[in-house]
Order: sequence, then structure tokens, then C-alpha cells
Amino acid sequence: MISPGIAPISGFSSAGRYAVIFAAALSVLMKNRSTVLAYDAVPTLFLGIFITFHSILFSPIVDVSALKSISWTISMLTVITAWRQLSHDDWDAVSLQVFRSLILVMVVSLPLLVLPLGYLVNGTGFQGILNHPQAMGPTLALLGAWSASQMFGSKRPPWHVVILVIVCVVLVLLSEARTAGLALLGGFSFAALCVSLLSKRRLVSTLPGLFSPRFGLITVVGVVLLSLFGSKFLGNIASYISKRGEASNLMEAYQGSRGYLIDAMQANISMSPWQGIGFGIASIPEAMVVTRDPMLGLPIGAAIEKGVMPLAVLEELGIPGFIFVAVWIASVLRRSARGGVASLSVALTVLLLNLGENTLFSAGGFGMLPIILLGWAITSADHLSPVRHAPNRRMTQPA
Repeated sequence: MISPGIAPISGFSSAGRYAVIFAAALSVLMKNRSTVLAYDAVPTLFLGIFITFHSILFSPIVDVSALKSISWTISMLTVITAWRQLSHDDWDAVSLQVFRSLILVMVVSLPLLVLPLGYLVNGTGFQGILNHPQAMGPTLALLGAWSASQMFGSKRPPWHVVILVIVCVVLVLLSEARTAGLALLGGFSFAALCVSLLSKRRLVSTLPGLFSPRFGLITVVGVVLLSLFGSKFLGNIASYISKRGEASNLMEAYQGSRGYLIDAMQANISMSPWQGIGFGIASIPEAMVVTRDPMLGLPIGAAIEKGVMPLAVLEELGIPGFIFVAVWIASVLRRSARGGVASLSVALTVLLLNLGENTLFSAGGFGMLPIILLGWAITSADHLSPVRHAPNRRMTQPA
């Protein structure tokens, strides 16, 4: 996902992706075969089997659909199993490494704020060191949701975490990725509300940082700045929503950016509501560009753009597949909720991002980051349970 202005696009990126996925799967399988079918991986396995058989039976381009299905299933199972295999201390350490890696992407991108290289795609949306603003925005939204959980989950939020949350919000706005902004806000807010209701605890217990003196100070400073620069701030928010004046409100902006994709998907759903058009197949299959390996003829690239994941699932897998995916998502959210606000907010942010960027079932490009973080969220409750681990453990988890 590196910016082409920083490094040239690799000619082996498509084929090499599958080598990484299958090597990782083999490594996990060789380490401990008994955890491959752990209870939290079973729903993913059943969904993957369903999608693969659906691809064989109904897809107009069987090898493309089957390879996409198999690569996603193997990736998701590998990630869940890999997180689950870690000891508590290792799970904490790897969580911290992933967290710091996302911070590193942000920090290294900051100098590009004043350089044209940071706005290479369209000249206005900040992309940093990544290849598109629609990659930078969602990446920082995930980091922001994770950081906000840490900030509000502490009675005395560290200042560096507070600054991290603020920087994430600002850069998401600069990326012009509207879906990312809404996903960041909605993911954390819904997670905090749901955990508070499910645990039957007051909000002050779930989010003590919300009532801390430091957050109170930030609120006062924010009100003062808003009173001084309110018109400019509101103008920037309006510009963010309209994206250079392309729309006057949020719904119009969504329709303008995703409307033509939605229309095409709705037409296919009307024609084939039960069967679907095939997993990972473009709304117009005849216009789909498939890149194949010159030696074996296997598909190594078949990019599609659909944007709205729920409609894309219904279009590709039909009503039965849509129900199957809904059940799988429910299981993911249920397991993530057991881990607390941090894991649920990350999982919800991933899902809300897919209302504008259909990456949930893509193991290539940006889609791998949500897969890794979903695996973290799904397994978080077991690694945080005091029953399974010694009471004197050193807590290094960043959220």
C-alpha cells in the first residue's frame, strides 16, 4: 500500500500476496494443529466453505471467485488462529507492536503534510506514505478508535494518547475520507454504549476518562477555540462533508459518491435475488479485468469497486449468503464485545468502514489490516480473562 511516489509498484505484488498468505497459514498449521478449529474460528470456516461452494456452482468466472473465497477464508482462519496461539504476554506484545506500527505510519506521514507528495492522488486529500487517501483515512480511523478506547478507558488519560487521538481525527479530516470519519465516530460511540448497556454499568465505570479532569480541560479549550474560530471550523467540516463542493449534505454526498454503484447492484439483486452473481464478481462481469499469471494462467488480480458491503454481499451471494454473512458478523461482534470497549470499537469501525469501502472480504491491499484487527478483537476476551492468566501479569495492551 506504499505510495508510488515513494517506491515503484512491485510487479510481483499480486502473486506475492498469495505466497505470504499460504506461508503464514502453513506456519500456523505446523505450530499447533489442535487450535485450527478453535470455537471462535468455526463460524469463519463454515462461511468460507459456503462461499467456496457458491462460487463453484454459480459464479460466471469460477476460478476468480473460488480463489478470492479461499484466500479470504485462509487469511481469516490464519489470523484468528495465530492470535489465539499466542501466550498472554506474547499477545500483549504483538498487540503493542501492531498499535505502534499504525502510529509509525502516521508519524512518518506527518512531514508530507507540507509536500505535494502527500496529496499525490488528487491534490487535496491527504494520503501520507500510502497510495490513496481512501487508504490513509480508514487506517487512521482504526488507530483513532483504538486510541480513543485507551484514552477514555483510563481514569487519568496519558497526554500522549490524548494527542494521538486528536492527530488521528485531524488527519482523517484532511484525508477527505468521509466514511472513515463516520466510522471512527460511530465505531467508538456505539461500542461504548453497547458495552455499558450489556455490562449494566454506568458510563462513568465504562469510560472513566470521559469524566477525568484532563478531558474536562480539553473540553474547555475546545469550547474556547470553537467560540474564536467557530465559523472557520464549521466551514472546514462542511467542506469535508461536501468534498470540494460536490454535495450540500451527507446523504447527497453519499449518493454522489456511491449512487452509481448502488444502482448497478440493485439491478442485479432484482434479477437474481436468491442465486447472486458470484463472489467477488463485478456488477458488470463482462467489463471485469482479470490479470492472470502468464505461466499457470491463474487469476492474480481482479479488482472491483462496489463500496457498500451489505449490498455487495446480497448482490454476489443472494439472500441465503446474505443471511449467512449476517450471522457471521453477529458472531464476530459478540466475541469482540466480550473483550470490552477497545475490541468492540475496532470491530465496529471495521464494519462501518465497509459502508463506503467494500474491503471486509478482501485479503489484498488495505483489506488485510481489517482482517488482522478483527482477529485481535475476536480473541481479545480470552487473553484478557483473569481466569486463564496469572493475576500478576504485566499489562502492556495498548487499549
